[in-house]
Amino acid sequence: MNPRPKRAAGILLHPTSLPGPYGIGDVGPAAYAWIDILARARQTWWQILPLGQTGFGDSPYQSFSAFAGNINLLSPDLLIRDGLISTFDVTGQSFPDEHVEYQRVSPFKLLLLKKAWENFRAGQVVWLKELYAQFCSEHRDWLDDYSLYMALKDARRGASWNTWPRELMRSGGDAKLLEFTRQELAEEVGFHQFGQFLFFRQWQALRDYAVSRGIKMIGDVPIFVAGDSADVWANPKLFLLDGAMRPKVVAGVPPDYFSPTGQLWGNPLYDWKAMKATRYAWWVERMRATFRMVDLVRLDHFRGFCAAWHVPSEEKTAINGKWVEGPGADLFLQMQKDLGTLPLIAEDLGEITPDVNELRDKFQWPGMKVLQFAFDQSANPFLPHNYSHSNWVVYTGTHDNDTSWGWYRSASDHEKWFMHRYLARDNRDVAWDLIRLGWSSNANLAIAPVQDILDLGTEARMNMPGRPDGNWRWRMRPGTFNDQIIGRLADLTDTYARGPAGK
Repeated sequence: MNPRPKRAAGILLHPTSLPGPYGIGDVGPAAYAWIDILARARQTWWQILPLGQTGFGDSPYQSFSAFAGNINLLSPDLLIRDGLISTFDVTGQSFPDEHVEYQRVSPFKLLLLKKAWENFRAGQVVWLKELYAQFCSEHRDWLDDYSLYMALKDARRGASWNTWPRELMRSGGDAKLLEFTRQELAEEVGFHQFGQFLFFRQWQALRDYAVSRGIKMIGDVPIFVAGDSADVWANPKLFLLDGAMRPKVVAGVPPDYFSPTGQLWGNPLYDWKAMKATRYAWWVERMRATFRMVDLVRLDHFRGFCAAWHVPSEEKTAINGKWVEGPGADLFLQMQKDLGTLPLIAEDLGEITPDVNELRDKFQWPGMKVLQFAFDQSANPFLPHNYSHSNWVVYTGTHDNDTSWGWYRSASDHEKWFMHRYLARDNRDVAWDLIRLGWSSNANLAIAPVQDILDLGTEARMNMPGRPDGNWRWRMRPGTFNDQIIGRLADLTDTYARGPAGK
């Protein structure tokens, strides 16, 4: 596969933001309808955010596993279709259309999954039994650890794994006790395996439908994993932990556009020397699993592979950190050897040094251009006339930005004036002016968040970096993406030769 996407366009929308009656977007009927909308609007790409099982703050960038899927994305309608639950199980529930109430949705989805598991174990859907066994066998390399970790976590009312007895540590613990515990918790372990079986079954069916409609998917791999995750529990020697299995240092970024005190993410950092000794096996398998799910992958915080910001774990902000060298090309050369061509987008935003650009260009991966960052001066590298080649992905904004209208309303007078001057527009149609600018650029791929397509303001913002809660809640109302918007986007896409070839 050529790592460079051809000239095309797409929309950024996390599945949780899709409309539907169950409190959160899922991979059921609304997702299929969304793919139809993308095809009608002459789009080629659907960009999603990470699909992992969320933990702290409901963030897809803080997941219990780098391999597992989010059971909140399971479609109740598809569970009903397969005979795993009944329509009675979903009646009597009422959720808001415009945002996700995770404190209500998560228990509801968990209860539906438990009913599906009970019915499956009771033999109501016999035809799934062989498929389930096959899934557990094919994915045992990560699934066995994940399901045991989640079962243990449930048994300890959600307590972080580094507070468990040392005997229950996956590495350095009591192997016989762990195996005994696995047998003792066999039903709970099976439940978590079954949830993953259903998620990947539903996702693959949606992916197959997308292929049939000419729609490709852009996935997302967060560079770091959550400290309270099956990944760190199962592989502590691959991370910089102390004797109590707590991080010595945590990840973040120094003061930047988003925060004057930096961003303190809190994720444990990799022991790249230990990773190298395994030929980066964990990373190779992580990417292999992701490439099975999507066509192209945005590699989050790409500069962290050159150097990452290490903050002592006792710090309250990210100010007092330091840059520590990462694996650089060595990691990706090993991936290339094991996996072949790597279809990646380098998220090269933030404080970028020459070695980051060199690493990106060595593998000919496209970097990112964000138009909201562009309007301070003519020499700004985010302005399209400064793109020296076409191997870029241009965005109006990302999931971490305000919507384009929200950005414009809080922009400086100079930025507003310069945007008006640059675009020769009156700035009464800001979001679509930026969409037009991106679509007309020479960047191979142009992406807009769905909020910009819908002309929405700050109320529709998906994430505010540095804010611990209240993020990842926005949802698209039913019927919002209407025929008029579809036609306008299709016309713009064809005008700038970004439509699907031969159609």
